[in-house]
Amino acid sequence: MSDPQAYSVQLYSVRDALEADLAGTIAKIAAIGFTRVEPYNFVATAELGAALRANSLTAPSGHAPLLTDDQHEIFAAARDLGIGTVIDPHHPAENWTSVDDIEKTAAELNAAAAVGAEYGIRVGYHNHQFEIENRFDGRTGLEVLAENLDPAVVLEVDTYWAAVGGEDPVELLARLGDRVRFIHIKDGPVNMDKDAQLPAGQGNIAIREVIAAASALEVGVVEFDAYAGDIFEGLAESLAFLTAEPSDTGTSAVSA
Repeated sequence: MSDPQAYSVQLYSVRDALEADLAGTIAKIAAIGFTRVEPYNFVATAELGAALRANSLTAPSGHAPLLTDDQHEIFAAARDLGIGTVIDPHHPAENWTSVDDIEKTAAELNAAAAVGAEYGIRVGYHNHQFEIENRFDGRTGLEVLAENLDPAVVLEVDTYWAAVGGEDPVELLARLGDRVRFIHIKDGPVNMDKDAQLPAGQGNIAIREVIAAASALEVGVVEFDAYAGDIFEGLAESLAFLTAEPSDTGTSAVSA
């Protein structure tokens, strides 16, 4: 996937810059070479649409708290922004301690998908490490969720947090198959220290192998939960790695 259009950037990565200067930040994202973004908190960000249009950026996916907030408001805002898939980014860890709890979460996501369908919008779920750490008869909590989801609901696997949770993200993606339509791409030492995260290709995640393992991937979303350096430089280095030919960059060290 050397095509820049195959990649997006989660705008949470530049949240501080967005708060200070939304229009200027979106322009910087475009100048780096991204053509797609993944917004968060988009219901409350009225000027985002204009900034995206001004910089010829699209938003194929977006994050919103579907399981706690007004779904109709979320889907209406998503439709206005051209977001085709709304992804719930975080369902707290206490909801992942039993199969019953996970089945309840799946039912809630399935219900949200029915509402989203009224707006022509698909629903997804994004993991952290705790959905991976908790195991049920050898399966991760995320896999239990997938087993109980309506076929219309997709997954966005955060491959870094999957590794932090103790799973080889390449193997996890293979098991989840075509349920996974988006992945979060990030790199680093594979631990809970968010400030230690690194541009793609500079840490311990086998980025190219991870991307290849996502057999139905629509968009790879670059994200930093935090970054000790200049965030725009980090994003530029990530995109340069992802869009270079493999022979130009080598590969990351390990898959988990």
